[in-house]
Amino acid sequence: MRIRKKKWAEPELAVCDFYIKNPDEHAGKWSSAFKKEQPLYLEIGCGKGGFAGQFALKYPDRNIIALDIKVDMLGVGRRTIVKLFEESGKSQDEIDNLLLVKYNVEQLDKIITPEDKIEALYINFCNPWPRAKHKKRRLTYPRKLEMYKSFLQPEAEIRFKTDDDELFEESVEYFEQCGYEITYLTRDLHSSDFTENIVTEHEKMFSDEGKKIKFLIARQKS
Repeated sequence: MRIRKKKWAEPELAVCDFYIKNPDEHAGKWSSAFKKEQPLYLEIGCGKGGFAGQFALKYPDRNIIALDIKVDMLGVGRRTIVKLFEESGKSQDEIDNLLLVKYNVEQLDKIITPEDKIEALYINFCNPWPRAKHKKRRLTYPRKLEMYKSFLQPEAEIRFKTDDDELFEESVEYFEQCGYEITYLTRDLHSSDFTENIVTEHEKMFSDEGKKIKFLIARQKS
């Protein structure tokens, strides 16, 4: 997703208590980067922060790393998360189970290692990269699915949502090709029996446009 330059993003992140400036320093010890050690979850391509913020509020007994490559997007995410907490009656000083991280997912295994024991990975409305020569950039592309195995717990889930039909159908093939078991799948999430959904900004926008939301849960085959 493209986003206009936000001149205020870097200065605001520089003084943000839940923004990690040097993620390389935390490789293998992310649990200690949080104020309290709790089960660790990861969202890649966190965008405007709506999912991560809602997740942190809904599950105070879990820690989540929200990662994106764009500092401007993370700046917007910081504001979104602060607003969500304030609307729920909490101050930004109480944001203690969420960390924002700027990093390139192509090299994710350099900062997230087996020692970090990720319980679940969330991929929400990532770029579909429809052109054939760009498909390797997809967050669900086989090379990345293999990389995620290096730090996911044996029973960890990958939860994937998109509005894009081609991306979804090809991602189903990617997961199966890489030895993942798909334990839940729906091509119309909002009409399904799934009750744990956290609605993101893009999800609401696409749903309002009449697009059906595709969703799956996958885990490594034992």
